[in-house]
Amino acid sequence: MTGRGTPAAVLAGLGTALPPRAVPSRDIGEHLGVEESWIVQRTGIRSRFRCDQNTTTVDLAAGAGAAALESSGETAADAVVVATVTPDRLLPAAAPAVAARLGLEGACAFDVAAACTGLLCAVQTAQGLIATGSAGRVLVIAADRMSHVTDPNDPATAPLFGDGAAALVVRPGSPGEPGAFGPAVLGSDGRYADALHAPHGRFLQMRGREVFQHAVTRLTEVSGQAASAAGWRPGDVDRFVPHQANGRITAAVAQRLGLDGQRVVESIGHLGNTSAASIALTLAHGAAQDRITAGQRVLLAAFGAGLTWGATTLRWPSLRCVAGHPVPSALIREAP
Repeated sequence: MTGRGTPAAVLAGLGTALPPRAVPSRDIGEHLGVEESWIVQRTGIRSRFRCDQNTTTVDLAAGAGAAALESSGETAADAVVVATVTPDRLLPAAAPAVAARLGLEGACAFDVAAACTGLLCAVQTAQGLIATGSAGRVLVIAADRMSHVTDPNDPATAPLFGDGAAALVVRPGSPGEPGAFGPAVLGSDGRYADALHAPHGRFLQMRGREVFQHAVTRLTEVSGQAASAAGWRPGDVDRFVPHQANGRITAAVAQRLGLDGQRVVESIGHLGNTSAASIALTLAHGAAQDRITAGQRVLLAAFGAGLTWGATTLRWPSLRCVAGHPVPSALIREAP
């Protein structure tokens, strides 16, 4: 939360990067031996994008970062924060490689691992860097290659996840101005870590019913808390942009919050669950479809493995979203 005289983190650019290959639920269903309708009814997902074997998380992140910088009209950033749980290597972090790819050598660069809540945690990290004067412009990137950790033979997870990246440029500004992020509410409960986890060297494992129940409860709670912290009543929310985990989760949370379908922005139908990238990709989708327009009060909320959760608010600014493409690099693929 920013105090009087403390600069806010203000959204100044938004970019995305998706792999070129879309995988329809029909293909997933044929592989699993289930009907496409079975997947759509349970998840709301009709397609998702998947990387080929040569495309890395850094490729995705660099593509989104370049697009966000273009959107902002600037080429420089003092810090790069990458939210991911699918880094290409255990060590070093993805962010320095992304920064170098974008010509930002020397910038502070590090990763944040908070699963599907990663973007919101990274934005709050950027807020801290700005508030303390450690950085001016911060490039926040959320990128995950979930196909890399998803078992294609597991009917509980195979239909859910897609690959993608999105990035925000944030700058110092005044609390309350268009694009300024409001107070954030973040939380976790590691007692349920095994409900959704990927053991080292193994595929993602999920206890679906348990995750569903926790997600609905926590998303509802944290959304209400963030709206209240911003001084908003439920009726003040023009657009609700939750993490795109499952269409049924979104519907249940919206109902509990008293938000009709017109105020809920979704992208899960054609993107699937893209983990940390989900919220920013949905913001770009909503803006492109004129579902999110300048001046609207937007509530963001996420829930993910950890368990982690978070929410924040902003009044949507006037900006141009840029759709980029993964930026390949032989350096990453040739590294031992």
